[in-house]
Amino acid sequence: MAAVPRSRRARAAVLPLPGSGQLRGFTLTQSLPSGRALLLGFALLGAGALAYIGARETSLFALRTVQITGAPPRVAAHVEQALAPLRGRSLLALNGGEIERRLALLPDVASVSFDRDFPHTLRLVVTPAHSIAVLRRGMSAWIVSSDGRVIRSAGLFAAPKLPRIWVPRSASIDVGTSVADPDAARAVRALALVRRAGFARRIAAVRAADGELTLVLDQGPELRFGDATSLSLKLAVASRMLPLVARTSGYVDVTVPARPIAGGNPKVSGRG
Repeated sequence: MAAVPRSRRARAAVLPLPGSGQLRGFTLTQSLPSGRALLLGFALLGAGALAYIGARETSLFALRTVQITGAPPRVAAHVEQALAPLRGRSLLALNGGEIERRLALLPDVASVSFDRDFPHTLRLVVTPAHSIAVLRRGMSAWIVSSDGRVIRSAGLFAAPKLPRIWVPRSASIDVGTSVADPDAARAVRALALVRRAGFARRIAAVRAADGELTLVLDQGPELRFGDATSLSLKLAVASRMLPLVARTSGYVDVTVPARPIAGGNPKVSGRG
């Protein structure tokens, strides 16, 4: 039988530490920068600070151009007007919070993002507020956004494809503020939910009184929802019932979604 060779033993090498003689000539001052280097570093730092202050306080980077994308001409003009007092101010000194505060006062602006494009341009991407209804009070009208803010006043026949929401003559309406009338505010919220649900039928008017929500379809029946709870479910049931009363002056009542009622006389409540 052949002999099995023994495994070689591992050998470890130990490096000797430098002798005290080698460290004897080393001093800490040799690793520190010289006074001349420190002076030069502080001078460069000061020059940079002065340059920044000069650029911030002078017209070197003064705002001259505002470029707006994403907004229709009417909204873009409002944004330009709101930011006009900032023209001439250095882009370095522009405060993002101030820009946002100024544009937050515009009822037709939903959101905005901005970027400084040196040397003289401020670029903004504006998302306009989504018009969802026309608020009517007597012979006056206003455009309302999906978040319930009054965007602007309008003519009686403006935006004919938007639903009408009527408020009493005593209701206070101010451009730039939220709809104050509780019933009208509920109508706007419900309409926003209906639109998000993808309901494609054209809505002529919305009523929300005494806790009862009603959509009046264009050239079609009324959809009665009762209160706004389970609105998505009620809307789905109403959509399936619509062919029964299409293009009539009737109604579909889905106050109780499990027991929908379709009728030909909108004056009858349909519940009992």
